[in-house]
Amino acid sequence: MSFQLTILPGDHVVAVSEDQTLLDAAADAGLLLPHSCRDGVCGACKGKILDGTVDYGKHGPQTLTDEEKAAGLALFCCATARSDLTIECRTVSRADDIPVKKLPCRVQEMTLAAPDVMILKVKLPATETFAFRAGQYIDFLLAGGKRRSFSIANAPAGADHLELHIRQVPDGFFTSQVFSTMKVRDILRFEGPLGSFFLREDSDKPIVLLAGGTGFAPIKGIVEHAIASGITRPMTLYWGARDRAGLYLHDMAAAWAQAHAWFKFVPVLSDNIPSEPWTGRRGLVHQAVMDDLPDLAGHQVYACGAPIMIDAARQDFTRHCALPDDAFFADAFTYALESQA
Repeated sequence: MSFQLTILPGDHVVAVSEDQTLLDAAADAGLLLPHSCRDGVCGACKGKILDGTVDYGKHGPQTLTDEEKAAGLALFCCATARSDLTIECRTVSRADDIPVKKLPCRVQEMTLAAPDVMILKVKLPATETFAFRAGQYIDFLLAGGKRRSFSIANAPAGADHLELHIRQVPDGFFTSQVFSTMKVRDILRFEGPLGSFFLREDSDKPIVLLAGGTGFAPIKGIVEHAIASGITRPMTLYWGARDRAGLYLHDMAAAWAQAHAWFKFVPVLSDNIPSEPWTGRRGLVHQAVMDDLPDLAGHQVYACGAPIMIDAARQDFTRHCALPDDAFFADAFTYALESQA
């Protein structure tokens, strides 16, 4: 059965089948709605059902609460139509300005940045143009129809390669290959660019960049894009990790702060290891933001990391620091084990 889906702003009208998510229906019609994880954990695709009924689908209970459902909210990456619908998003853009492609790539460089973090650089085809926005991600296309998503860690200008920061996941179908059998010159296939996590350049508000672990990857792309483009909006990076090794490119971030007056860097460690010397901040990384910036009303926040960090930051920043809902942009990492794939 097919229904009519009206998307605001813009009064876009598209068809949606009952087994198709609202996000996918929009994408099939060439429309890009805010989204990131596609798994119902990051909340980036949350919007309002103005008219009609939906099946909310599977999602994190904290990402969409019963109170939010009662207020008409839904996650468009999970919700499916049960009638004609009218929905409202933060933004709607045309997806065809940067086309999504399926391309081969060749492993160009592998650098072990931490015991469990590999920086993988893959060479793009010389015969194909691959455009992307800083902060977006790609899906590696694997055997058996499996896909694994990784954020692009370099800026788009002049890019002939993609840089990915890959954390080793126990029993991970793809990451186990990266850390054991993968070698330079191996051929991979990917699809991208994907996601709506990228710098909104139509604002001059100061920016808080919040990263957990390898959530630093898309943040790195955004900062490098700002540097290359001459963007000088105030940016403060809060990068959290369990231990010092988790801040695997600490010196790079510190160098940005030394070179650019508009950029500040605040590293935060959550674990207290007596044998590890550390004179910097400790605790939860999003709490460090709240301690320094109790009023975020005039800011934008770009956050990337584990879903639990994203959810806590979103709730606390909007409830306690006056951050507007539409000023929080997030990319939540989810990890698929072989037994779950």
